[in-house]
Amino acid sequence: MKPLEGQVALVAGATRGAGRAIACSLGEAGATVYCTGRSVRGQPATGQRPETIEETAERVTAAGGHGVAAQVDHTVEEQVEALCDRIRRERGRLDVLVNDVWGGDELTEFGQPFWKLSVPKGKLLLERAVTSHIITSRHAVPLLLEQGRGLIVEVTDGDSFGYRGNLFYDLAKMSVIRLAFAMAWELRRHPGITALAITPGFLRSEAMLDGFGVTEENWRDAAAKDPHFIASETPYFVGRAVAALAADPNVAARAGRVFSSWDLARAYGFTDVDGRQPHWGEYFEKTFGQYRKADEAAYASWLDGPMDLAAPDWPKE
Repeated sequence: MKPLEGQVALVAGATRGAGRAIACSLGEAGATVYCTGRSVRGQPATGQRPETIEETAERVTAAGGHGVAAQVDHTVEEQVEALCDRIRRERGRLDVLVNDVWGGDELTEFGQPFWKLSVPKGKLLLERAVTSHIITSRHAVPLLLEQGRGLIVEVTDGDSFGYRGNLFYDLAKMSVIRLAFAMAWELRRHPGITALAITPGFLRSEAMLDGFGVTEENWRDAAAKDPHFIASETPYFVGRAVAALAADPNVAARAGRVFSSWDLARAYGFTDVDGRQPHWGEYFEKTFGQYRKADEAAYASWLDGPMDLAAPDWPKE
């Protein structure tokens, strides 16, 4: 029996990249996976990118699960609410929620200080990459609460609390780490439900491969343009990490924290699809002298705050 057989997952933002690979990895573990996004066949929503949610759902099924494509704009609450009603009606349960909606590549102005950034672009980025996660959790988590168990995964970029190269990008990626922390706190009376965040390393996504002019077969050639690409990983590395977390009966011990694909690979013993086990943290430390991730010492300043002490039973349910 596969570890996630009989379980139902929702991967919000499953059209391509990490989201697609997470959906496929959950399918490989036996889950039924609702694959959502805006791009459907004949109607691309991200420039001319060819990937669609139907293709993702087909790959989930081919991997051994059951893929269900659902066109949803997760910034539109009515669409998200209708999706969750559909899952309740069709499956009667939800076991895994993955918030991977991003949609900010064309909106991020790397290299510009905040006083030169486009405010409309920044507002749209935050709506897509943060507000959509809140909307989706608001309507999907009640399905987890109904059965008293489940996993919520926030997908971010980076497992440190350091600056990420652009004000809006930094705000978005740190916000979802904080979402996992805050949701874990508010779920503390529901020990069967775990919220956490996860990051891939240098991701060999479809768009990244296209940008370097390589394929998965000859990806190492891109190291001539960017030597750090040699330490990259496929999206399936973080996908397998999420599947391992979903199958872990002791995952609650990781509640509220951010984890990396490379550290989880060491913890759970999985490899990337090419058999490698890349470790972006070790590569970065070797190249730049140190790598500081958000460990328990980093999280210490987030604990025992004024609300925790003055209103320890807040919020009331």
